[in-house]
Amino acid sequence: MLTRRGFVRTLGALLLSGVASGAYAVGIEPVGRPRIVRYHLMPENWPAGLKLRLVILADIHACRPFMSPRRIGDICAQANALNGDMILLLGDFLSGMRMGGHRVTSNEWADELARLAAPLGVHAVMGNHDWIDDPDAMIAGAGPTIVHKALASINVPVYENRATRFEKDGQGFWLAGLADQIGPRIGLDDLPGTLAQVTDEAPVILMAHEPDVFPEVPDRVAVTLSGHTHGGQIRLFGYSPVVPSRFRNRYAYGHVVEDGRNLIVSGGLGCSIMPVRFGSPPEIVIVELG
Repeated sequence: MLTRRGFVRTLGALLLSGVASGAYAVGIEPVGRPRIVRYHLMPENWPAGLKLRLVILADIHACRPFMSPRRIGDICAQANALNGDMILLLGDFLSGMRMGGHRVTSNEWADELARLAAPLGVHAVMGNHDWIDDPDAMIAGAGPTIVHKALASINVPVYENRATRFEKDGQGFWLAGLADQIGPRIGLDDLPGTLAQVTDEAPVILMAHEPDVFPEVPDRVAVTLSGHTHGGQIRLFGYSPVVPSRFRNRYAYGHVVEDGRNLIVSGGLGCSIMPVRFGSPPEIVIVELG
């Protein structure tokens, strides 16, 4: 039988545990050094002689104190040290923070991203917050946005319904990227029009900030790379209570295979709305193909 003293001790322990968990979720996990998460894929019909290493940064959400310019610079140095053939930036450079964050200017975060370097370049897509947190662009309903201008200033191309062919070791492949599926309005992304630019049988890598497009992606695409969800920011035993996707936990995080098609959803780096992460630490993703 639980005595009164035992009840008080148990209640106190639960309260302390809750306080400690809250402090960890706000003060430790969101600002920790990103972990490295690796995926090794051999998609169907991938050329036998083509090996690619993609280093992926998603959802930076620049804001003080959680994603300061100095921290962005440290993350860039960490990414460069991974020796990727390409570095891919999957959108949401702007803060998105509604509680506890202070603005980092586009010049500040772009100056840090300018440190990124890879043999086949650094490439980007826009995220929903890159529109939502740019009021002038939202009113206009079109770019160039703050993010377009910042990335152009450091020579990072933004892929909006665009596909470009590359070669490595004599083997060709395509990198494609979609316009954001949410901002400045739904329907700007054009998957068929993007893939229509692919003119040969070389494999296609698709960047799409939100993973919700994945059911429409044909098996012609070797892998779809997405961010946006942050793994739910709170993730317990592989389940996220809140996921910003109409598919909820189906595309919340990680490597998803459906009908032989591959989707990788990064847990991202920053936070949006609230500066909280629990069970979904910041991460840099490496995708090895071939």
